[in-house]
Amino acid sequence: MTSAVEARSACTAPRLSPTGLSCNHSHLCRVVYSPGLTTCFQTPTCYCTRDTYIEQEQGEGANDRNDRAIRTAAKWYNEHLKQSGETQQICILLITNDRRNKEKAVEEGIIAYTCEEYIKSLDANPELVDRLACVSDEANDIESGRVIFPDHVALSKLQQGIKSGIYLQGTYRASRDNYLEATVWVHGDGADNKEILIQGLRNLNRAVHEDIVAVELLPKEKWVAPSSVVLQDEAENEEDIEKEEEKEKMLKTTVIKSMSKPSGRVIGIIKRNWRPYCGMLSKSLIKEARKHLFTPADRSIPRIRIETRQADALEGQRIIVAVDGWPKNSRYPNGHFVRNLGTAGDKETETEVLLLEHDVPHQPFSQAVLSFLPQMPWRIKDEDMKHRIDLRHLCVCSVDPPGCTDIDDALHCRDMENGNLEVGVHIADVSHFIRPGNALDEESANRGTTVYLCDRRIDMVPDLLSSNLCSLRSNVERLAFSCIWEINHNAEIINTTFTKSVINSKASLTYAEAQMRIDSASMNDDITLSLRGLNKLAKILKKRRIDNGALTLSSPEVRFHIDSETHDPIDLQTKELKETNSMVEEFMLLANISVAQKIYDEFSEFALLRKHPAPPPANYDILVKAASSKNLEIKTDSAKALADSLDQADHPSFPYLNTLLRILATRCMMQAVYFCSGMDTDFHHYGLASPIYTHFTSPIRRYADVIVHRLLAAAIGADCTYPDLTDKHKLADICKNLNFRHKMAQYAQRSSVAFHTQLFFKNKGLVDEEGYILFVRKNAIVVLIPKFGLEGTVFFEEKDKRKAKILYNDEIPTITVEGTTFYMFDKVKVRITLDASNIQHQKIRMGLVEPEIPGISLPKVPPQKCANGEPQIKKSKHEP
Repeated sequence: MTSAVEARSACTAPRLSPTGLSCNHSHLCRVVYSPGLTTCFQTPTCYCTRDTYIEQEQGEGANDRNDRAIRTAAKWYNEHLKQSGETQQICILLITNDRRNKEKAVEEGIIAYTCEEYIKSLDANPELVDRLACVSDEANDIESGRVIFPDHVALSKLQQGIKSGIYLQGTYRASRDNYLEATVWVHGDGADNKEILIQGLRNLNRAVHEDIVAVELLPKEKWVAPSSVVLQDEAENEEDIEKEEEKEKMLKTTVIKSMSKPSGRVIGIIKRNWRPYCGMLSKSLIKEARKHLFTPADRSIPRIRIETRQADALEGQRIIVAVDGWPKNSRYPNGHFVRNLGTAGDKETETEVLLLEHDVPHQPFSQAVLSFLPQMPWRIKDEDMKHRIDLRHLCVCSVDPPGCTDIDDALHCRDMENGNLEVGVHIADVSHFIRPGNALDEESANRGTTVYLCDRRIDMVPDLLSSNLCSLRSNVERLAFSCIWEINHNAEIINTTFTKSVINSKASLTYAEAQMRIDSASMNDDITLSLRGLNKLAKILKKRRIDNGALTLSSPEVRFHIDSETHDPIDLQTKELKETNSMVEEFMLLANISVAQKIYDEFSEFALLRKHPAPPPANYDILVKAASSKNLEIKTDSAKALADSLDQADHPSFPYLNTLLRILATRCMMQAVYFCSGMDTDFHHYGLASPIYTHFTSPIRRYADVIVHRLLAAAIGADCTYPDLTDKHKLADICKNLNFRHKMAQYAQRSSVAFHTQLFFKNKGLVDEEGYILFVRKNAIVVLIPKFGLEGTVFFEEKDKRKAKILYNDEIPTITVEGTTFYMFDKVKVRITLDASNIQHQKIRMGLVEPEIPGISLPKVPPQKCANGEPQIKKSKHEP
């Protein structure tokens, strides 16, 4: 909006809108009018437009006509309010950032302000000035004559260049470890995908992480290799630009031709993908200064220059800043303060930051969404039983982690008269309650997934559904979607039935409770017998999957024990998996595969499936080298070869080695993704060794499963299709959002674990624990602590410390420090502590205890700092 009219008064007389529209309500204290507004805010009733109607004159542009219309409206308001007989004077203002429009308004006797002038006139709210966007890059160019960056090429020329192949278009991805380096992922067809390396401030040319940019490829003789140098931006002002040249020299090393990568420079921005950024203010060292640097929490985002009068109040606070522009003469982009999130380090504030930074929708569900929930008390009606069979008599039970309230799935197993077994997987019928196209459906589709943090759950659907009506709790009737197999005792499927159903679960068990029933010789009730039958079949199914080449990988997962009063973590341990975990997993996998085949058979172009691409051979280099250093061979020709190699990779004196190899193999994998069958040809799931796969078993927490339920319901005649369900382009868009939300949820969960790990170690002081070297770097080792499922880095070269004698061998790989050689998977003892010297980026630090290296000192407990930067004074637990 370039212009607006504002009227202020305590008036209660009826009002007319600027276009002559009538409003019969006595309510208006403030009217804002902008182009395109044709009614009063409160009522659509209208009868006349003659007083403010403006014809576009010959040769007059649309914007000029618009500005003239607004000035006419302002004058009309003045006259109208004078005629209303007001005893209190009413001031009509025209707010515009258009210089010519303002000048003409003043000539016509209208009081006019720019937006900045108007905001600065509001003495009662001085903080509003901080929220003004920096709208003019030209103003900054006048302030400083020095040009730091080259001009961006005009968009029209960029498009021509991309079309002709002179330029390349791709997604800009900034390095988190080196602010002078980035890559641009150029999207193409298949083999045409490639990465362009960008190095140096001028070549980066004001691009920001996730922008869509145009790149010019440099001549081959100027191609460079990725730098191994870690560089954090520490410049405080524009004059520090000379230091950039020194730092860029650090990037320039002798490049072996085989190491160099296609390199280029950013010559224009196709699309900015800026978002509001969370972070902290770095106060200017200059007293009374209003311009300060903001440091984002995300290390891949450059610092942002903002103008604020609240620097003292915002110190030690987490705030949100928006970027307004990046002039070519400025070292940093310009932005403005949006809002204060709270004190850094506070649990609620840090949780809000990680949710915002990972774009997790977490606002309360709106009334529009909640209006589509069923009325309570809810009960199953006759119409709900249409296309549904009654399975309430079956001995169904659920098996989940402790404290689970969103129970998606339940199981049953019973003998059949012909000697075979009937096995059922019963999944919550969420699609019964979420109908296509309404506000509840749109909100669920946008959220995409439930996000599980250490201390809370961000639901995809409202609590009434997730923890009540759709949760398959025991001893209540619930609507379900059932996949029922006839299976022989060799776990071979005789036939499969899909049906909507109603069930009544007989027990809600934890994994430990289910395991206890299976193992107990004294328990032989129907639930226990059902569990034993399921467990026996699951073992056969798992062996068959592994024999076919499915991978059994490993990833250290931790569980926090939270204090019931303070909600702080009081214990941290790795999760223990039982046979029953595997039992449930096997039948969920079997159901997903069965449903995938069914919906693909019925809707070959519109099935929502999930695939796991095979990793490129180079991904396995580190795994192969690590195994080789322990005289083991890992074959990676196929998933089957890899699985067999991992099974055979045993070391009698080192039983944990196999787990370490599987953890490392997990890091080599590609991300599994959702896709529409009509938009792809490769359906294979590498990790599961399955030719087809989907997600059907968790519709409470995954929107993909809701779509799959709708497809399956249509396939069996239990529901009908709708246009978007059979539009492969719409489904592809849904998959794109689901893949993004799933990835962000994973990152948010990891951040939550990292934050709670920091809280756990905050009051621990120094902790010595045994661990294993997971990776060897040029100046450090990455150590895994199995007890805590924790990874940390032991640095051998640090600022302000004696330089150690280090030799690094990339081929083995090993690092030799002062004569002591470290191999991957070596056992070490480390000292763990929390480094809180940087309030925004607190981190777990590790120092080597065993083997001891002369001259390498262990970390001491760094002084904890309060949010205001002052040292924290530790009190006795009895002291108030």
